[in-house]
Amino acid sequence: MIWNPSEGIDLGFFVIRYYSLMFVIAFGLGWYIMKQIFEKEGESLEKLDTLFIWTVIATLIGARLGHVFFYDWEYYRNHVSEILLPFRFSPKFEFTGFQGLASHGAAISIIITMYFYSNKVIKRPMLWVLDRVVIPVASGAVFVRLGNFFNSEIVGKETTSRFGIRFVRDYYSSRDVVSATKITNPKDAYHAIVNNPQYASLLEKVPTKYPAQLFEAALYIFVFVILFFLYWKTNTKEKLGLLFGYFLILLWSVRFVVEYVKESQGGFEDSLGLFSTGQWLSIPFILVGIYFVFTADKAIEEI
Repeated sequence: MIWNPSEGIDLGFFVIRYYSLMFVIAFGLGWYIMKQIFEKEGESLEKLDTLFIWTVIATLIGARLGHVFFYDWEYYRNHVSEILLPFRFSPKFEFTGFQGLASHGAAISIIITMYFYSNKVIKRPMLWVLDRVVIPVASGAVFVRLGNFFNSEIVGKETTSRFGIRFVRDYYSSRDVVSATKITNPKDAYHAIVNNPQYASLLEKVPTKYPAQLFEAALYIFVFVILFFLYWKTNTKEKLGLLFGYFLILLWSVRFVVEYVKESQGGFEDSLGLFSTGQWLSIPFILVGIYFVFTADKAIEEI
């Protein structure tokens, strides 16, 4: 399969990028799921609005800082202004958007935010909040990875497997494709490489890689279904920290396993060896999850 999607839905005056659309769907579905939970628990929807706003901000800021510090600090230490600004100043002024978000950073930021939300807004134990918010977070992870797939980013390692995909936009940047085809419009240049026999030699250079984003998204669906079932159909939610513990174990175990077929994202893996940066960062979350699973009954007694 050759993967060369358009950037988004072109409305003429505005383009809705698929990556952004996936984030909108993730947050929208998350709000709906939490609305059902809040109604079941007898909580005010005004508190849900606060939770939604805080979670969106925490996710975006945490994911951005996570990428900066975990994966690309060597670059950003010399370009501090680009951490939270969507453009660069050198070698020339250029709008870049926010290139790089890390789920580990988002997870840390959300957990910290839930501490303040539980104490300042909802007046419930922090673990009560985390046990419930992980359900929409798991569903959101599915759409984030689908967004990565549309963006041809976070791709897998090269393979000869029948499941492999040729990510044209991963191999050729906009600048590369314009230079190679002499077509000034990147969109037309990408289209020409894929569809015009004249550029067959350029297409042949694109390696076949695992669609790691789709593998991860598919497994996250199972994580979401398991958590959703446990909350609605069992008494798991009555044990503080149990759902949160299951979430940490399941989601970060998925991340750990998929990293084996995922192309290196950089970071500190060369220094530590053995595992990738994503795997090293996932291990603490899994261990914390195991802790909460085994101390869930004790947490109830302490309350």
